[in-house]
Amino acid sequence: MIVFLNGQFVSEAQATVSVFDRSFLYGDGLFETLRVTNGKPFRWEQHLDRLVRGAEFLGLKIPFDRPALARFAGELIAQNRLPEALLRLTLSRGVGPRGYSPRGADQPLLVMALHPFKMPTADPESSMGGVVAAGGLVRWRAHTAGCRLPAGEALAQFKTCNKLAQVLARAEAEAAGADEALLLNTAGFLVEGAGSNLFWIRDGVVSTPPLASGILAGVTRAVVRELCEARGVPFTEAQLKPAELPQMDGAFLSLSSLGLVELAEVDGTPINRAPILPQLHAAYQTLLERECGAR
Repeated sequence: MIVFLNGQFVSEAQATVSVFDRSFLYGDGLFETLRVTNGKPFRWEQHLDRLVRGAEFLGLKIPFDRPALARFAGELIAQNRLPEALLRLTLSRGVGPRGYSPRGADQPLLVMALHPFKMPTADPESSMGGVVAAGGLVRWRAHTAGCRLPAGEALAQFKTCNKLAQVLARAEAEAAGADEALLLNTAGFLVEGAGSNLFWIRDGVVSTPPLASGILAGVTRAVVRELCEARGVPFTEAQLKPAELPQMDGAFLSLSSLGLVELAEVDGTPINRAPILPQLHAAYQTLLERECGAR
C-alpha cells in the first residue's frame, strides 16, 4: 500500500510518524474519512470544508492548499489502483516541546491512506456485520452504551483525533453482540452512534438530533437532509429519549462508508421498519453513482 505523507508518496512500511507527534501524544489533530467509488471521493469538498473549519477552531495549519490536496488524493487512488476504497486524511499539529501548550509545534503533518472497501452482501462471512436486506440496505443491531457525550460540546462538531468515548462505546457494543453503539448525552437524550449519525421516522417526518446536543456535523447527515428536501419529505431536528425509539415508525444511521443503515433492533428490542427508508437508501445510491460515475 502507498501512503501520502506530507508531500511524499511512500510505502506503508516507510509511512512512520514521530513518537513525539502531538496527535499521538494528545489527540491533537483532526481526521476525515471519505468513501471512494469509481476512483472518485464522494463529497470531497464538504469533507474538506469540515476539515478547514476544524483546523480554524483548533488553530491548526493545513500544510497544503485545497487544489493540491485534491491532486494528491487522486494520485494516491491511482497509485494504489483502488477505485473502491475508504480514504482517510489525518492532520496533526506535529512535533513540539513537551507539554500541552501548542507553542513551538509549527510543522503540521498531513497523512492520507486508503483502505479497500466492498459493500457488504448477504454473505454471513461479511466483515461489515449486520444483515443485508433487499435492495442492499444494511440492517444493524445497536446497543446503548454506558458512556455519555457532553451536551453542547463545540468540539463534537469536528472529527478530532481523540475519540475515546466512541472507542469504549463500540467495544461495549461488540461485547453485547451488536453492530453499533448508540450514545446518550449528559442531558439523557439519544444523540448519535459511535461512528454514525442517528435518525428516526414518525408520521412521515425524518428527525435527527441538533448539533447543539453534542454531535458530529456529519457530511452524510447533510446528504440525508438534502435527499429529504429534494423529495418533499419533512425533515426536522429534535430530541429523543431512549425509551421513545421503539415507538417510532423506523430509525436509521448515516455514515460515510455505508451511507444509510437501518436500525433493526436496539438492546434486543425490535425497531419498526419505515417504508420510506428503502426509498431514501435508493436515492442515496443514485446520488453516489451520479456524482462519482465512471470516468
